[in-house]
Amino acid sequence: MHVRTSQSVELRAASKGRRIWFLAVVALLAVGGLATVRFWPELERNFQGWLMLVIVALALVLVLVWFALLSRFPCRVRLITVAALGLAGFGFSKAVRVTGTMSGVGFPRLAWKWSHPRKVALAPPQNNAPSAASAASMPDVPQFFGPNRDGIVTGAKLARDWKATPPKQLWRQPVGAGWSAFAVAGGRAYTQEQRGEDEAVTCYDVLTGQLLWTHTNAAHFSQWQSGDGPRATPAVEHGQVFAIGATGVLDCLDASTGRLIWSHDVLQENKLANLEWGVSASPLVFDETVIVTGGSTHGPTVLAYRRATGEALWRAGTDKASYTSPVLATLAGRRVVLSVNAASFTAHDPVSGEMLLDQPWSKAGVPQAAQPVVVEGDRVFLSAGYGTGCVLFQIKTGAGGQLTATQVWKNLRMKNQFNSVAARGGFLYGLDDGLLACVEVETGARKWKDGRYGSGQSLLVDDLILVQTEPGPVVLAEAKPDGFSELGRIPALSSKTWNHPTLAGRYLLVRNDQEAVCYELPVQ
Repeated sequence: MHVRTSQSVELRAASKGRRIWFLAVVALLAVGGLATVRFWPELERNFQGWLMLVIVALALVLVLVWFALLSRFPCRVRLITVAALGLAGFGFSKAVRVTGTMSGVGFPRLAWKWSHPRKVALAPPQNNAPSAASAASMPDVPQFFGPNRDGIVTGAKLARDWKATPPKQLWRQPVGAGWSAFAVAGGRAYTQEQRGEDEAVTCYDVLTGQLLWTHTNAAHFSQWQSGDGPRATPAVEHGQVFAIGATGVLDCLDASTGRLIWSHDVLQENKLANLEWGVSASPLVFDETVIVTGGSTHGPTVLAYRRATGEALWRAGTDKASYTSPVLATLAGRRVVLSVNAASFTAHDPVSGEMLLDQPWSKAGVPQAAQPVVVEGDRVFLSAGYGTGCVLFQIKTGAGGQLTATQVWKNLRMKNQFNSVAARGGFLYGLDDGLLACVEVETGARKWKDGRYGSGQSLLVDDLILVQTEPGPVVLAEAKPDGFSELGRIPALSSKTWNHPTLAGRYLLVRNDQEAVCYELPVQ
């Protein structure tokens, strides 16, 4: 009994001498800091993730300081432990390499240096015509972000119960790296991929997945966060395909054969530096005009070419370009080309390029990737992530035929990082910093926010929402202001997906930087 009592006293004395209270304080502060950051209203997911990482790292450093200087463990034990930890950390840093990011939050993805990069056997082109069924059984989606570049698909009449009638997978196959989506015309699906050291424009049969043709350029864009390959989506018009690669090479191709008609190295010809994450804006094609955007140099920001010949028509703008694609719209009774730039929102005459509106927007340096959304009443909704939020502008005609933009409201209730919203019935639906949300157009009030889908993408399909989640699954949800409801889910992809989904009638095409898959969705 006496021995046990003596041992207890010695243990209590040792604990007191080692200042265990310091560890308790560090733990309480860390837990409090993590809880504060986690439940901070409207705090950007990127900032939240990195702040939490900083708090954990700081707590670990303080624990190490305690152990080395304050714990009063034997000096030899402390020296050996600190040295071992230092050697382990040094060895780990030399044994791994960064292979991009884990998600849109930006945490680096690590791999062992001796591991081999992904190698995929990509199918060669067959040079065949698509099946007659492909061309006859689906509507065209000839450009980025839906048939009208507004994120809306109408008349699809999708079934709401995927358990009773599950989507049918038609094909699945490997594709080259890149964040391009599919454009669909005449039963063919067009996208862009990195194939070895070449950027490729590729054409597939929608119903079979057969590769019909490829066109390649010797170009390879790579950035440690965003990875390899092209980012933009082709546009198809008048039997021609218009595609711009991540290094700024704009090609006009024959849609049937892939034959090159004309080409421009947009950045090089205009002495423009590339954007940090590469050229990402998809070409806009209308009438006889092809519109693309510039680089990280101050102007020209928007550039126009003649569709048939590639002749340069006009250049406009003095801002740096962004990752947002140009849009054709009618505002205040005037047809205009809208461009969201690095720090401004501009409107241009589609014939001359004259700048009709130059509205400051966001902070310089904040990446702009969300599409401008035109809503009823000559109003334009803009949004960005990284703490920027959203704004609604009222557009009117001013002096000399110029346009003016007046702020209606501005808040943090919709923060589109990669995703763009779509409008229906006076409400906006999209991913607010990774969660699906509904915001009222008139007031900017958020009606609901639910469903964690990461840096994914969404489409508004009649009164439904198709969400391509960042982890890969595709989700079906209801587009209604009175509450969130997830109706169905399919395991379409299984790795990081930043590509937009494409819905051509009942046929859903999704892809990421590793594989592509086509589903036939059930209809009513």
